[in-house]
Amino acid sequence: MMERYPDIEIYLASVSLDALNEWLKNTLIAPPLSPAGKGQWKTRGQYQGDCVPVLLVDKAADGFASLWFDSNHTPWITDQDCAQQAAEALQTEVRCSLGGWHPGDDPDRFWQVFPDGKEGAIEWPDSGR
Repeated sequence: MMERYPDIEIYLASVSLDALNEWLKNTLIAPPLSPAGKGQWKTRGQYQGDCVPVLLVDKAADGFASLWFDSNHTPWITDQDCAQQAAEALQTEVRCSLGGWHPGDDPDRFWQVFPDGKEGAIEWPDSGR
């Protein structure tokens, strides 16, 4: 069995706050995201009785928003599991790490998931923006 990630982070190509709030409510019993600084929103959901802090950062990487679940108590074992569900639920392209990062891994390799279910590994170098 695959080891559960200590936290989950995915990148959303576009996001409607209404759609995202609905998905978070249905998935984590989370109240709507609230402003938490410039381009940031937070909420706290729960999964099987455990608290799941959620942070959304707009334009975190090349125009993609970062959605971070700061807990290992989520419905997903890996970032990829979350990306697949989010792409379908939110009808947007989603990217995530290929796996747990280890020294020597290529930091520009990511997993890309489209709403139609198409997915695969991509190069996504950091543009520094």
